[in-house]
Amino acid sequence: MQNRTSDFLAKHFEYILDALPDGVFISDVSGITLRVNRMYEQLTGLRQEDIQGKQVRSLVENGIFDRILNPEIVRTGKPATHVQQLQNGKKLVLSGFPVFDESGTLRLVVTFVRDITMITRLNDQMEEQRQLIDHFHKQMAYISNERSKALTPVYASPAMQEVVNMLLTVAPTDASVLILGETGVGKDVFARLTHGRSDRKDKIFLKVDCGGISETLTESEMFGYMPGAFTGASSKGKAGYFELADGGTVFLDEIGELPLSMQTRLLRVLQDGEIMRVGGSRSSKVDVRVIAATNKNLAECVEAGTFRRDLYYRLNVATVTIPPLRERPEDVRPLVGHFLQQYSAKYGKRMAIMEIALTILSRYQWPGNVRELQNMIHGLVITHKGSHISPRDLPAHITQDNRQDHAYTDAILTGGRALKEIMGDIERDFLQQAIALHGSVQKVSELFQVDRSTIFRKIQKK
Repeated sequence: MQNRTSDFLAKHFEYILDALPDGVFISDVSGITLRVNRMYEQLTGLRQEDIQGKQVRSLVENGIFDRILNPEIVRTGKPATHVQQLQNGKKLVLSGFPVFDESGTLRLVVTFVRDITMITRLNDQMEEQRQLIDHFHKQMAYISNERSKALTPVYASPAMQEVVNMLLTVAPTDASVLILGETGVGKDVFARLTHGRSDRKDKIFLKVDCGGISETLTESEMFGYMPGAFTGASSKGKAGYFELADGGTVFLDEIGELPLSMQTRLLRVLQDGEIMRVGGSRSSKVDVRVIAATNKNLAECVEAGTFRRDLYYRLNVATVTIPPLRERPEDVRPLVGHFLQQYSAKYGKRMAIMEIALTILSRYQWPGNVRELQNMIHGLVITHKGSHISPRDLPAHITQDNRQDHAYTDAILTGGRALKEIMGDIERDFLQQAIALHGSVQKVSELFQVDRSTIFRKIQKK
């Protein structure tokens, strides 16, 4: 009975091999290929008649595949597993097993073969996605850090307090906000403040520079596009800014630069909460809050026909105007202190500014507003060698600006005071700031080579 069963299995051995779901490669101890099954042929494209009787080492030498298991298993007598790559780039996982006869002598090596090309490809794609997610998380961490720094505007003037109060009132609502003001007054800071005090604060805040996008790309960038919508379009399509910011806030900076064609599409977002991708045939809902800003007079733009009247009314629900820095000189001091601290920390320096220099800065007209002040302080921290910024360290156009009626002269050479008294004030101011900067009278005494008793006398003298 056993012999009949064995004969029956032997007769149908090839059919059994071909029925297996894995590829099978059988070789002898010398490395000669004896048999492969149908699945192996399908996986590799190699036919039985092409490789039968071939030495496995010669198959590697001829570049058919890059590695084999037979020699290792013959040498060790133990199973082995490796990944093999074919000429066509396909990757296979090989699981080889030794086959012994009844006396324990190794006779054959049977290798099972599975295609892992797709799995490898998926792993590669997952790794790419992981890297993208890591990059996204880093960006979000940076954005969150920047946002947290920008949520507290720096000011001391009643005019700016009114602006902040207004924005804090409308922030919890979903009303559109229009922020007006000259270039450099910090409109983006107050847009972030509004978002940060809203119910959307944990969602994305997306700033769009309407004047910085090519007119030919504005539509596809803002509203996205379908696959193959135009020449050069991605085959996968692309989401626009409003889709990316769904649930959050879109800040349209310099909205006065937006082309009329885009104003029409933006109006649909505000009225119906819908967008349609370029090349698309169906609209989709988006939930975004719009904050817009411009340095233009939109009412005049409406009359000139460069801005849609209905869009202007839709945006003009809550409007705030940020006054230029020249109209709020009391904000200069806290802003200087803020930027000086920020950049000193960034570059590992300890710097202070003299009172007389602050007086000069407060009287300057600041045509570039807060941005000009920030860039000036940034430059001073980078280039200044000492620890104190004095009037002579300030840019020449600030100290010599005729529009401020010679602030430096007004501050020092007004007359009516003795020179000794003026110099005493300057010394006292300098020493007080030096002590605040370096932390002790002893340190100042060593740095500036002056007795401690002299320092005490000069800072107490009125």
